[in-house]
Amino acid sequence: MSEVDPDPYDPDAVAKVAAEVRLTMGVDPDRPAVSVDGTPVDQEIRGPEVTAAVSAVAAVPAVRRILVAQQRQIIADADRIVVEGRDIGAVVAPDADLKVYLTASSDARALRRSTEQAADLDATAAELARRDRLDSTRATDPLAKAPGAVELDTTGLEIDEVVARLLALVGTLR
Repeated sequence: MSEVDPDPYDPDAVAKVAAEVRLTMGVDPDRPAVSVDGTPVDQEIRGPEVTAAVSAVAAVPAVRRILVAQQRQIIADADRIVVEGRDIGAVVAPDADLKVYLTASSDARALRRSTEQAADLDATAAELARRDRLDSTRATDPLAKAPGAVELDTTGLEIDEVVARLLALVGTLR
C-alpha cells in the first residue's frame, strides 16, 4: 500500500499518515464539507471501506491524539458550532455547554444506515454491531456516554422530531 493509502491495521502506518495529512472541516451547516489535503472526501468517509476500518484506526493512540487535537482546534476556531461523533462529549469537548448522547435500537440504526447507503440491511446490522463492540472495548477512550450528557433515544422518532428535541435542549442554555 502507498503512504496515502496505508494498511488500516498497521498502527505505525496510520499514525504516520495522520501526522502528515491536513484535515479540514467546513463549519457551514448548509454546506458541510470534509477534505484531506484539499481533496473532498465527504462521500468516501461514509463508504463501506472506511466504515470497516474506522474502529481499527480509531483505536491507535497516536491517531486519537492527533485527531482530537485537530477537532479541538476546529471547535476553538468556530464562533458557534455543533459537533457530532462517537466521543465528542466524552473526549474531544468534555466542557461543552450541551452534550447529547443520541441512541437508537440496533434495528433502527441498521435500517437508517442501510437506507442511507442503499446497502444490505443484515450486512449493515452486522457491521454496526462489530463497530460498537470494537469501539466499546478499545483500550484508549472506549465509547461511553459522557458525564453530564443528556441521553436522547431516537428509535421511534423521525429526523424532524429529533431536530426539534435537540433545538429544545439548546433552548435550555439561553
